[in-house]
Amino acid sequence: MTATILQAESVMQELEALGKERMKKMYISNGAHEPVFGVATGAMKPLVKQIKINQSLAEQLYATGNYDAMYFAGIIADPKAMTVEDYDRWIDAAYFYMLSDYVVAVTLSEADIAQEVADKWIASGEELRMSAGWSCYCWLLGNRKDTEFNVSKISDMLELVKNTIHTAPERAKYAMNNFIFTVAVSYLPLHDKAVETAIAVGPVEIIQDKTKSKFLSASANIQKAVDKARIGFKRKHVRC
Repeated sequence: MTATILQAESVMQELEALGKERMKKMYISNGAHEPVFGVATGAMKPLVKQIKINQSLAEQLYATGNYDAMYFAGIIADPKAMTVEDYDRWIDAAYFYMLSDYVVAVTLSEADIAQEVADKWIASGEELRMSAGWSCYCWLLGNRKDTEFNVSKISDMLELVKNTIHTAPERAKYAMNNFIFTVAVSYLPLHDKAVETAIAVGPVEIIQDKTKSKFLSASANIQKAVDKARIGFKRKHVRC
């Protein structure tokens, strides 16, 4: 066995030992399925410090299909070492939104090819690819300098959201609604346009379990951010 495979087995054992039944139930209620250990993200930090960045190990862990291992893989991956094909492979294996939006999209947001890949996913028409693409832009806008983005491109994306959000797949609606909010809060050149877009879009209905609905409101969340003087907010780090 190679050192990486042995190391992957060791990490899997450590993750299993950190698993908690309560967390496992929570992850499953959000869409995770077996195999899953139920490790709290904070409990992974000592292991992350020990391993640091290790792309080959990240690939081994992501390929296990275990939710906790896949999440851990995102934290130790080397985003700039991954190709378009690598990201496509990761999104193919991301079977629910916590993987697509909080593992794959987060990892992609630290890559130089982030916008290129996210644009392709947004245009795909596939629910979790679209969700990951829009989410990636949220992570990017909330972390990188405003000057790194093309104003007219982000403006066009706001128009796309306004025109298509109500007919988009359910998970994509969440990410698109969050995109309006993120532009308003973290991308100052288009704050006013994002506010106008949020008003034009109005409440966004999310169908849950085919019986219940809930409504998202970018406007209400933007107003809360304005009230808390959060306009212009940028994260120092995207990944844990």
